[in-house]
Amino acid sequence: MSKKVAVIMGGRSSEREISLKTGEQVAKALEAKGHEVVKLDLNEHLVMDLQSADPDVVFIALHGRYGEDGCIQGMLEILGIPYVGSGVLASALAMDKEMSKKIFRLEGIPTPASYCVERRTYRALKETPKVNDIVTTLEKRFKYPFVVKPNSQGSTIGLSVVAERSELLAALENAFEYDSRVLIEEYIKGIEITVGIIGNENPRALPVIEIVPLTGFYDYKTKYTKGLSEHIIPARIGEHATKKAKDLALRAHCALGCSGMSRVDMIVSSEGNQNEVYVLEVNTIPGMTETSLVPDAARAAGIEFPELVDMLIGFALENSH
Repeated sequence: MSKKVAVIMGGRSSEREISLKTGEQVAKALEAKGHEVVKLDLNEHLVMDLQSADPDVVFIALHGRYGEDGCIQGMLEILGIPYVGSGVLASALAMDKEMSKKIFRLEGIPTPASYCVERRTYRALKETPKVNDIVTTLEKRFKYPFVVKPNSQGSTIGLSVVAERSELLAALENAFEYDSRVLIEEYIKGIEITVGIIGNENPRALPVIEIVPLTGFYDYKTKYTKGLSEHIIPARIGEHATKKAKDLALRAHCALGCSGMSRVDMIVSSEGNQNEVYVLEVNTIPGMTETSLVPDAARAAGIEFPELVDMLIGFALENSH
């Protein structure tokens, strides 16, 4: 049944550009399925714009802060407008990488070891010899290389793989440009995979995708530039690891209380405990562009993009009853 759908896109985060691309493609797909679409930017007029548009449902095409972290979801709850994707708490938990990892550990979901550094602590020490205390603490916890990234960012923005001590402080400085808390994480060498999840009460895992960055590192440019990464479906990880990956993705999705859709990023270790699958993070609003992973996985499952976004609208309305 045709609905009036407001697609909220753009926003204020460092992922604004990719959000606009996602929003445009979602809007085209919804119109192809017969829905009336109103495109709205996340700005100071948004509440008035939503009240004026009076949509049946909202498709949140925002990435990063204010879009994935529960803020916009809370506003829509107050306004009483159904929306696609996870609620306030699940969105906030998934956006906070360290908090989600704490839940994974409590649930027995394998995830790389991690440690958080606060910006105020770092800034208070960085011009003194005591900054070496941070370096020493990290070196006691992790072997080089390890990963340094903002705790609440997406799209690998601000992320560095630190190979030696001389690179560490610059990596911290870079990550602190984007967040007040920085996550330092054990580096797991292996095959990068991701699993899309769709559904509400009985969510289903889409086919496992293996990500092969042609530049050697899956960064922002590689993610969103057509031709710079290869999505291999099914992932070349064997039947056992594939089954495990789908199971862990569903468990991670449910542990955070996600609904509608998510994308669970993982890595299959190629060293030490080989074929061990580790959950890195859960994305509650995964990208929906021509190079994005969830649309690729859905297509492999026989679900074309317009049908996928139409299904997500259905899940949102289902949740509103």
